[in-house]
Amino acid sequence: MAVRQAVTWCYRGGSISAEPRINDRIRVPEVRLVGPSGEQVGIVPLAKALELAQEYDLDLVEVAATARPPVCKLMDYGKFKYESAMKAREARKNQAHTVIKEMKLRPKIDPHDYDTKKGHVVRFLKQGDKVKITIMFRGREQSRPELGFRLLQRLASDVEDLGFIESNPKQDGRNMIMVLGPHKKKTEAMAEAREAQAARKAERQGPTPDVESAGETAEAPAAADEAPADTPSEA
Repeated sequence: MAVRQAVTWCYRGGSISAEPRINDRIRVPEVRLVGPSGEQVGIVPLAKALELAQEYDLDLVEVAATARPPVCKLMDYGKFKYESAMKAREARKNQAHTVIKEMKLRPKIDPHDYDTKKGHVVRFLKQGDKVKITIMFRGREQSRPELGFRLLQRLASDVEDLGFIESNPKQDGRNMIMVLGPHKKKTEAMAEAREAQAARKAERQGPTPDVESAGETAEAPAAADEAPADTPSEA
């Protein structure tokens, strides 16, 4: 029973840590040591590796625990953790997630509302997102599913330069659903958005003035003012 409880506890993560063992937490007689610059020091006793770490004012970090003997490296572990966290944060920032947006329409939608809804669909597709189009039927409209089908086909045709029908129209209870997928990938859409933003920023700042030309233009009248005036000659 005790063994089973211990196994269950370990399985649930009680004794498993994602952090590598460092310094005094390393419990092996010898290690394969890697120096601060990546140089191979060789197999040394653990005590010697800890002594070198103290001399360099660094940490002894176990980087390959399953090797025989385990591989350890001399490094600034605090700096290593900070740089790793920053890299992971930057990777998450640049990671593209395709989002499924949803747009709801009625079968007998008026032209103005249709144009507004279509504008939202266009914007979503330009951003590289999928769009779930839902036609909502009410009352007697449920007996006319062809109205919703034609509306979905019309919308897909109007935005075919930006997206395609990923999931064909299908009835789902009192609704009819179709999914549009973007032609552009999310990463491409994000890159284009950043370029457009940079272009707008540069346009707002305006062109850089030519300082030398401006100086020459300002000095020209001064030179003309300094020119000596004609003096009448004495008779």
